[in-house]
Amino acid sequence: MNIAESVRISWRNIREHKLRSTLTTLGVIIGVAAVITFVTLGASLQQDIIGTVAGGNAATMYVTAESPGEGQVPSIGGGGQAVFTEHDVEQIRQLEGVEMAAPESGIAASSMSYNNSSVARQWVTVSTPEYFQVRGISFIEGRPYTVGEREIVLNRPAARMFGGGNVSVGENVTFTRAANGEQLNATVVGIVEATGEEGIAGFGQGPQPRVYAPTDPYYGRTVYSPSERERQQVFGRILVMADGPASVDAVQGRVYNYLGGESDARGHKSREYNFQVTTQEQIITQVRQLTSTFTAYITGIAVISLIVGSIGIANIMLVSVTERTREIGIMKAVGAQSRDVLQLFLLEAVMLGVLGSALGAAVGLLGGYLGAEAIGLPLAFQPIWFGAAVLVGVVVGVLAGLYPAWDASKTDPIDALRYE
Repeated sequence: MNIAESVRISWRNIREHKLRSTLTTLGVIIGVAAVITFVTLGASLQQDIIGTVAGGNAATMYVTAESPGEGQVPSIGGGGQAVFTEHDVEQIRQLEGVEMAAPESGIAASSMSYNNSSVARQWVTVSTPEYFQVRGISFIEGRPYTVGEREIVLNRPAARMFGGGNVSVGENVTFTRAANGEQLNATVVGIVEATGEEGIAGFGQGPQPRVYAPTDPYYGRTVYSPSERERQQVFGRILVMADGPASVDAVQGRVYNYLGGESDARGHKSREYNFQVTTQEQIITQVRQLTSTFTAYITGIAVISLIVGSIGIANIMLVSVTERTREIGIMKAVGAQSRDVLQLFLLEAVMLGVLGSALGAAVGLLGGYLGAEAIGLPLAFQPIWFGAAVLVGVVVGVLAGLYPAWDASKTDPIDALRYE
């Protein structure tokens, strides 16, 4: 019996038992759909976090002091222990290969007000004007703030977060320092794009409001600097930009050497804390590892559905063999070989598997799209999973149909013809 004839007979049997075939393939559809949905959401999550956390450019690195248990992905607000003095920032600026260095910390505002409208709990990032260049943040209008002036910069969502209307350049806002209730006035001098600066806190919720202010006059945290023999402002992170991507590794080494030598930060950090100089490439690698592990775990759970689906196919094929025992006897009586019967039932199982996988792939793509839309992720679907889904269908069909097909091929024609 040729392949075409086997396919025709197998397809006819599937069509004659539409309800049974539908229920049989349902397990495979659910399994494949679950796998593709979770893989799609995992890839979308990875793309979203990389695009958010890895702000700036390839020459940017982040200097922090962190405990061994903390993650290496830079956090918003300056993350890590506040140990870097103004002296440290200036010394790092002067290292060979460093184009810019900007300190970063923040202050908590219990509320912000504009035009008789208030919003609660805002984090104000404090730094120097170079911060925007190091982070690769572009201005929509206005300019960076000036150190020493009561000026702030808002990103686009922050400019729109007040019920009293959108804030424009040149207008005034008031924010209340959470630590002591002091009210501070500031003039908005710039509006920037909300790209890259939200941090992980913004994941899945769209761009988050961010407020930027100069270290002077708003930031007041200080420590004693042994190098300068005076009290200086102290920061939780330093953003360093090398003069080009090719210089990143060399600059990273020089920063480590300085911090481990005569830096103020060495004396201020806790003994159990370590200095971390994290490059953009390292951040992206760490994010990929984290999201890939998460995706693999969730996908592994979804694979259980595929196993259940394959058991369903095996079960229905055994039922089919029993139902068609007399048909098998007639086929063998008129000259069909055992391999023909094996081929017939194996093809039917494979067709059920492929059909279920193809439908599951379509449902999985739809599920991934709806899921990404629901939680605000950019859709990142990999077409290779369509091919993988078909391959899974073939494998599931072969594994699930192998024993029933073998059992059918070994049927004795005399006993089969006597079967009622």
